[in-house]
Amino acid sequence: MSELAKNLIIWIIIAVILMALFNNMGPEQEAVEELSYSQFRSEMRQGNLESVTFEGQKIQGVLYTGDQIRTTNPESDNTALIGELEDYGVEIAAKEEERGSVFWQIFLSWTPFLLLIAIWIYFMRQMQGGGAGGKGAMSFGKSKARMLNDEQVNVRFTDVAGCDEAKEEVTELVDFLKDPSKFQRLGGKIPKGVLMVGPPGTGKTLLARAIAGEAGVPFFTISGSDFVEMFVGVGASRVRDMFEQAKKHAPCIIFIDELDAVGRQRGAGLGGGHDEREQTLNQMLVEMDGFEGHEGVIVIAATNRPDVLDKALLRPGRFDRQVVVGLPDVRGREQILGVHLRKVPADESVEPRLIARGTPGFSGADLANLVNEAALFAARANDKYVTMEHLEKAKDKIMMGAERRSMVMNEEDKRLTAYHEAGHAIVGRLVPDHDPVYKVSIIPRGRALGVTMFLPEEDEYSQSKQKLESRISSLFGGRIAEEQIYGAEKVTTGASNDIEVATNIARKMVTKWGLSDKLGPLSYEEDDGEVFLGREMQQRHSNMSDETARAIDAEIRAIIDRNYDRAEKLLREHEDKLHTMAEALMQYETIDAGQIDQIMAGREPGPPAGWSDPSGDGGDGGQQAGDQESSRDGDDPEGEPASQH
Repeated sequence: MSELAKNLIIWIIIAVILMALFNNMGPEQEAVEELSYSQFRSEMRQGNLESVTFEGQKIQGVLYTGDQIRTTNPESDNTALIGELEDYGVEIAAKEEERGSVFWQIFLSWTPFLLLIAIWIYFMRQMQGGGAGGKGAMSFGKSKARMLNDEQVNVRFTDVAGCDEAKEEVTELVDFLKDPSKFQRLGGKIPKGVLMVGPPGTGKTLLARAIAGEAGVPFFTISGSDFVEMFVGVGASRVRDMFEQAKKHAPCIIFIDELDAVGRQRGAGLGGGHDEREQTLNQMLVEMDGFEGHEGVIVIAATNRPDVLDKALLRPGRFDRQVVVGLPDVRGREQILGVHLRKVPADESVEPRLIARGTPGFSGADLANLVNEAALFAARANDKYVTMEHLEKAKDKIMMGAERRSMVMNEEDKRLTAYHEAGHAIVGRLVPDHDPVYKVSIIPRGRALGVTMFLPEEDEYSQSKQKLESRISSLFGGRIAEEQIYGAEKVTTGASNDIEVATNIARKMVTKWGLSDKLGPLSYEEDDGEVFLGREMQQRHSNMSDETARAIDAEIRAIIDRNYDRAEKLLREHEDKLHTMAEALMQYETIDAGQIDQIMAGREPGPPAGWSDPSGDGGDGGQQAGDQESSRDGDDPEGEPASQH
């Protein structure tokens, strides 16, 4: 029954109850005096009766005074009494005797109370989870895990790409589920638990479903938060019930998503532990490696926070194996794009390899979103196929933010933004070991008024000291260009994010990465453990002297100063290129790597591919730039392979 039908029935019942209650509370009917048969005959002889109504043996009369009386004739025949009434001139009437009227009156009087009781029971069942899945009011401690059979799990290893090593790790789980005796003959034991660790969106849940799909076994899926309730003991009861159900359907797989919701460290954190969560965790530990084994039940869990898990969960006998599902490399991204492009009508010109090279740091979910955005671009343009142009637009939207062409910037703001972004691009091209410039735009995107995009030529797993310092120099290129062209008095707040990111890189170079010649390869970084995640409970103490802290500040300042000076010198030496690039941005709004190469070679840049003259309005649009607190540079979280400025 649909939710609308349920609500309609409830309101109808409530209306009936209210009507019955109002009837009961309404004005009472005129009182009827009950007389004995002798008294009734006495009133008749005295001539007080005006009219009489016979209903079987029941007699109801009305006196001349208006009062009503009622009696019952002990004789079954009313013929003699009717003759007497006619002699006294009493008006006589009769009606058929109603059968079962007493029962009906009792039923009507009790109906409102019965309906109230029924509604109360219904809402109690709803609050206790009895309204879904046919469970009763006593099912509060039952497992919420959904069981999917082999027909419902239609994911296979061919649908999972970009994590070849992880697939190899779990292949033997499939072999065990298909043929357990193969391993048991030699006394081998398959891991009871497999913990999948990796950033969000890398395909941990998809890989678990693929294991169940390949093995053709039932798949129980539940989230860690489904165990924890406000009542102590409910979570532990659900764990027991889940393993009992799994044992009945063995061999099978139990998949627990977001394990850190229930598996955090016990007895730690601000304010002590959480009794319900700890009891749930204790029950899970017992079920996975207790006195009673559950043969053929494999527990797979996923988390992106393995650092907060309880150590008892990670020991051998529980989660014996940890499978790292990391971000895909360029080959993995190409395979993932191939999987998702099969689901859309892609043009023959689409080359997943080129898109994969231009999306370092993308997860599987990011790539799926990229293909979906490209399909939406194609649909808006009424195209039949998804082309490389649509994929490039989708990539720019995800990496740099959506264009805000409705935001009108006046000419002065646009020109200042053009010089700012040109400063980033030119310094980035001239400093050594810097990522190549991918695209520069003064079209507002997301929260940024302009964007300079750098993309590495290949996947990076570490960064050199020279690369980090070059990055600091390019971050200050925008602010220096503003000051050089407009003067120190006209410098804006657009470089706020650049300064923040540059300072953060310099501080980590000194305190975390040991890249300071003066302070050496020592770690001075304060422990930033979070007390709510079970980290430090005691008050933190500084692990350095005041002299060391001053030396750290001085070294950070020295790194910033020398890279600021380097960027300033480069822009003064190439001021002509700064003007040329700013003018190109004013004309075209967006320039790519090819045009930047032309500018750096001293030539005038040509129009970008697919550019058409906006014929008069110059492409200007939108409203005033507004609050300059919104960075002129795009957000650039430290550590991301693709940089936005």
